[in-house]
Amino acid sequence: MDKLSVMRAFRRIVERGSFARAAEDLGVSPALLSREIKLLEESLGTTLLTRTTRAMSLTDAGRLYYDEASGILDAVTGVETRIRDGAGTVGGHLKVNASSSFGQAVIAPILPGFLDAYPDLRVTLSMDDRVVDMIEGGFDVSIRIRAAMPDSALLARKIGTMRQRIFAAPGYLERAGTPQEPQDIANHRVLGFLLADHLTSWVLHGPAGTTTVALDPPVRLGNSLVLRDLLVAGQGLGTLPDFVSHEPEARGELVRVLPDWELPAPEIFAVTASRLGMDAKVTAFLDHLGHALRS
Repeated sequence: MDKLSVMRAFRRIVERGSFARAAEDLGVSPALLSREIKLLEESLGTTLLTRTTRAMSLTDAGRLYYDEASGILDAVTGVETRIRDGAGTVGGHLKVNASSSFGQAVIAPILPGFLDAYPDLRVTLSMDDRVVDMIEGGFDVSIRIRAAMPDSALLARKIGTMRQRIFAAPGYLERAGTPQEPQDIANHRVLGFLLADHLTSWVLHGPAGTTTVALDPPVRLGNSLVLRDLLVAGQGLGTLPDFVSHEPEARGELVRVLPDWELPAPEIFAVTASRLGMDAKVTAFLDHLGHALRS
């Protein structure tokens, strides 16, 4: 028995003073309504309504049930209204998870404008290179960079694509020479990214098709910002995502190696626990982030 549904039916019967009129309002048959109230009375072990061919009246138990049920139904309606009204309001507490490099290079620069736009919003930004449990961590949204998202109960929304290219400092290339083809990379000092799928094998796409370069990086790093800094310092060559390489490349601190070749481009996903997680504050944050990724 759906108690809330039966409560609503009972209240409508009392307020309309008739099973027939209440049944018409609710779009059901009077017989079904009568059967529901009979089951309710049986479950309570008492009579709520006395009925004759001419009139219907509440018993004392019926009056008590009507008053209490009305209070419950009004409270439920109030909660639902407040939630619906608040669903479009950017407020509350937004908890975001992202990798360290993406958080520092992409999210941190947009935070001042985002916080200015929504001053009543509380924000927690957790930066962790491990894949976290969103439910356990209580995160509203997690930014993940993957070739594809595995099937799960989580909802993943693609918000961008990340380009991965090979970089080195001009000084390093002057000393060690500039690779002219992918297989030349084996003769260079390679800095590897520990968390990448391509730590020991680069699959490069270029004008001659696809080629694979086997590697054994002598330096392996778990943070792409540290990797970037070592590349700028002339410690070797390595791959960087575009959101990390953009500024040092623009300043001339890094140059592209084998510019016609690059690694597969993974997708940038915004992951929420469910569609209900995509509320106003999450939508507002992803709008800001999406603008930054497009610019």
